[in-house]
Amino acid sequence: MKTILCLLLFIPFLQPQDSLRIDTSTINYYKLSFIGTATLGGFIYGQALQKNLWWKGEKSPFHFNWKEDWAYALGADKFGHFYFPMLATNIYSDAFVWSGINKEQSLLYGGITALTYQSFTEIKDGFSKQWGFSWGDFSANALGSAYPFLQYKFPQLKNFNLKISFFPSERFKHGSNKVIFDDYESTYHWLSISIANYLPEKIRKYYPNFLNVAVGHSVKGFDTNSGHREIFFSLDLKTDELPGNSPFLKFIKKYLNFYHFPMPAVKVYPNVVWYGLKF
Repeated sequence: MKTILCLLLFIPFLQPQDSLRIDTSTINYYKLSFIGTATLGGFIYGQALQKNLWWKGEKSPFHFNWKEDWAYALGADKFGHFYFPMLATNIYSDAFVWSGINKEQSLLYGGITALTYQSFTEIKDGFSKQWGFSWGDFSANALGSAYPFLQYKFPQLKNFNLKISFFPSERFKHGSNKVIFDDYESTYHWLSISIANYLPEKIRKYYPNFLNVAVGHSVKGFDTNSGHREIFFSLDLKTDELPGNSPFLKFIKKYLNFYHFPMPAVKVYPNVVWYGLKF
């Protein structure tokens, strides 16, 4: 079963050999060398940071985390394991295009680069007595790494994008976590939907393309017996539809679109709360 899962996860990367062959005549090797150097530096820094945050505890032989895989943080960590490889794939894809590689190959190799880093991290977890290798984390990493490539191949998927936002929780304010990215009570994940593309033509021409709808998720008290999930509905700002068509502004708008900015929202679970602005 696990072998089948791995094959399914890697299907987006199993391309015909011709599509993997890069036209080297278009590549700027100075730019590509810069990307490689920055990647190496980021890898070293990232591993050092994670060693201090996650891998300080007792080591063990490599093992799988079956018991706590989906119980930890009520599964909220899986959204992060999808989101950050997805973001990394986009960054690497743009970097590879900048170096002279075509768009499709850049997305493909960007995804492979993002997944390679995340897989190394998961393997390191496998040697930690506290954590262990997580099939759930690995699956989310693989799907997140592949998603930009899938959006390229299947354009309808561009109407569905995962975003993130942060607002300090009481847990974070009292020092339970030093890094807000690791505090799932401060983290909100949002599935943003380009609703304008699904409206009837008579309505669509009046509807602002920059206004999406989003479904949000967070958790509270997940390390206590009263832990629960929270579900939200919200408006969402699609920044890549805002005015400005210069290459620089397009770049800025693209990456701002990975963040959910404060917008009117309603919490629908476990209770109903209306927000003028939900961060």
